[in-house]
Amino acid sequence: MRRSRSKKGFTMQKECHIDRRNLMKKAAAAVAFPYVVRPSAVGLAGTTAPSDRITMGFIGVGGMGSNNLRGFLSKQDTHVLAVCDVDSHHRRRAAASINEKYGTSDCSEYNDFRELLARSDIDAVCIAVPDQWHALAGVAAARARKDVYAEKPLAYTIPEGRAICEAVKKYAIVWQTGSQQRSERNFRFACELVRNGRIGEVKLVEVGLPNKNSIKGEITSPEAVPEGFDYNMWLGPAPWKPYTRGRCHWNFRWISDYSGGQITDWAGHHCDIAQWGMNTERTGPITILGGSGVFPPDGLYDTVEDWRFECLYAEGFRMKVAGRNRMGVTFYGSEGRVYVTRRNIETDPSSLLNSTIGPNEIHLYESGDHRRNFLDCVRSRKEPIAPPEVAQRSISVGHLGIIAIKLGRKLRWNPEIERFINDSEADRLLSRPMRSPWHL
Repeated sequence: MRRSRSKKGFTMQKECHIDRRNLMKKAAAAVAFPYVVRPSAVGLAGTTAPSDRITMGFIGVGGMGSNNLRGFLSKQDTHVLAVCDVDSHHRRRAAASINEKYGTSDCSEYNDFRELLARSDIDAVCIAVPDQWHALAGVAAARARKDVYAEKPLAYTIPEGRAICEAVKKYAIVWQTGSQQRSERNFRFACELVRNGRIGEVKLVEVGLPNKNSIKGEITSPEAVPEGFDYNMWLGPAPWKPYTRGRCHWNFRWISDYSGGQITDWAGHHCDIAQWGMNTERTGPITILGGSGVFPPDGLYDTVEDWRFECLYAEGFRMKVAGRNRMGVTFYGSEGRVYVTRRNIETDPSSLLNSTIGPNEIHLYESGDHRRNFLDCVRSRKEPIAPPEVAQRSISVGHLGIIAIKLGRKLRWNPEIERFINDSEADRLLSRPMRSPWHL
């Protein structure tokens, strides 16, 4: 499966990967000289030859990164060769789980993702890092011609997301965004009901996201950086701030230097489904009404809480997004209603739940397994179910809503060029300079 790539001059910390040519020579020699081969060397069930497996590296193996690692390790046609994390505890734990899975000690560990990307024997990478890192790591992976499975949101800002889209296009890689709701049957079915007119004309969509910052732990005062944690690398392009346990890992989401709070943490899920159902997944709103929100007056956590905003679309419908709305997505049509969230779908009339989408009706992209879909597309080179352009438009709704809340007024947006209309003040909030030496 491995594609030919040039090597770069980074120093490897611990490189001991599979040599496929030697492995194939040994397999051929086994005809004349039998020997014992571990099941892990030929796939879990012996069904996928080592030369046909997709080799992977993992950048960020904390919470969601470790979850993705477990998911990809369960796939018979993958082989994980390396992990990277700025927290040595995370990467050692991940490497140990990989070595235990394969019965080897071969997994390489890196502190700097660029060293992992320099390896010519890695086909694809999984990226799960704080939002301020998404564009830098993603664009670098595209330039290294690695296929990418990357966690949502697509990027920390709209321009950074556009840089990812352009890099994916330029280097012809496969990119799957971790908006896994697209691979769940109830979300797809709900959107097919809407797209096929089963509830009539839809003029209103309500999106409910979490309302309050979900803070874990209470230590926010400056303290010494723990041994084995490269805090400067963790900050990356974000402004320099003193270390505290309350800043890193889970809680970065509630600090505006790194993320946009619950809005950007969840817009890539439910706003994504709303636009999928309304067939606006490759465009965006033209007007954003600021609504309201509460920004904590002081302290470490400063992303907006208790918020709401509205988006108007050229297609003639209104999307209301709020932390106090019912969690999930509700489509209101002239002849009925569809509500969908994880593990639940409701319709009015209820008979719609038993309806069948006919052969001549609109059938949306079907994927029953988000990671499997990515791996299949790595092989076929087809577009996966959550490509970067779609992810860009989904998270843009969240970014635009935050800017409108900050300014407290109506904004007009041009989705084609991704700029505000005659509004330099709003345009200045679209991006932020990166801390040296980082740049796209």
